Amino acid sequence: MNSMRYDLANLPLQSLLKPVTEATAALCRLDERIARSAVGAGVLERQNFADACASLWLDGELVHLEDLVLHDAGADVRAPTHELTIARDVLRSRRRIASPSPNWALSPDGLRTLRQAPAQAGPAASLGEDEVRGTTDAKVATPGGGEEERGDEADAIGSADGPEATTSEFAGIDAILARSSAAIEEAKRPGRVAASGRDADTKALVYDLDWDEDARLEEWRDVVRRAHDLPPVLAAIVALDAWNELSVSQHAPWLGRLLAAALLRQAGSSTGGHLVALNVGLKTIPVDRRRHRDRDTRLLAIGQGLLAAAEIGLKEHDRLALARTMMERKIAGRRTSSKLSELVELVMAKPLVSAGMIAETLGVTQQAARRIVVELGLREMTGRGRFRAWGVI
Repeated sequence: MNSMRYDLANLPLQSLLKPVTEATAALCRLDERIARSAVGAGVLERQNFADACASLWLDGELVHLEDLVLHDAGADVRAPTHELTIARDVLRSRRRIASPSPNWALSPDGLRTLRQAPAQAGPAASLGEDEVRGTTDAKVATPGGGEEERGDEADAIGSADGPEATTSEFAGIDAILARSSAAIEEAKRPGRVAASGRDADTKALVYDLDWDEDARLEEWRDVVRRAHDLPPVLAAIVALDAWNELSVSQHAPWLGRLLAAALLRQAGSSTGGHLVALNVGLKTIPVDRRRHRDRDTRLLAIGQGLLAAAEIGLKEHDRLALARTMMERKIAGRRTSSKLSELVELVMAKPLVSAGMIAETLGVTQQAARRIVVELGLREMTGRGRFRAWGVI
């Protein structure tokens, strides 16, 4: 890597003063509100999923929230795509950063762990075991479907032209299983060494093999050390811009946004209790400002993104608090054996729930799960007739 140094001497402090002050105040309000709220845990969990989807959006990919929720719950309705696999990595990395002590993510051990996770779950992983397993499950078991979907499939088979159609359906399933088994056995053969050479050639086409990521990371850490005496929000803004300018990671450019949020949490003055959903805020900023050639414009855009993230978080908290109050009024006076109160807790904790997730958590059948969903008045969020999911209005 050519020697390059991120300049901290000429920061546009005058123009950054207002957005940094406003973002700090808004983040403090959000942190305090989440810490004292009955729906605080639900807000944080929703931020995790929304931030992961927004991270992919910033990098030019699209992942639907319901697909990520079902994938995280192990209830995929189809084989996971490469983009969904990356979104899962973002989600898991975000949870890792938020769960340990605030200093873990930026420690040498934390950085090593976070950098290894995306590398281990690269393109090969998304096209390997997960795809074989996901394809088989989608064709045979339809994991997210439950009783409704299996019933639909049974009706379809039953309505076909007699035993021959049924035999044809089973023959198709047998063929899928045979191909899957053959693919797994082929992957285990010693001859796969030659294939690894082809994988290396493909990697050379996609990635720069001379990319010195360790040196770039050390340069970025030096920027973070030099920015230590700046106000926490300004230090996080500088850290994110430096990560992008130094192009630290080829495999996980999204990691810099999570580390900037971790830097804010480590400072403790504004987001000590939660990991700010920075990607959600940056999504509201036009791309031509986020990637502008002028550094002052980029820094101002990141600051406004932090402010937007805090404001969106406050609105989401108020929305959930109101929804919880409305549902509690609706179930008031119910029998103590009613599952509605447990369903309220579940939909507060998750952005979306499927019939299978409700049945597993509440210990009821999927038919009963769909019935109490209607009784509680939850909103169907996917717009589909099958593989549906519900959330609060």
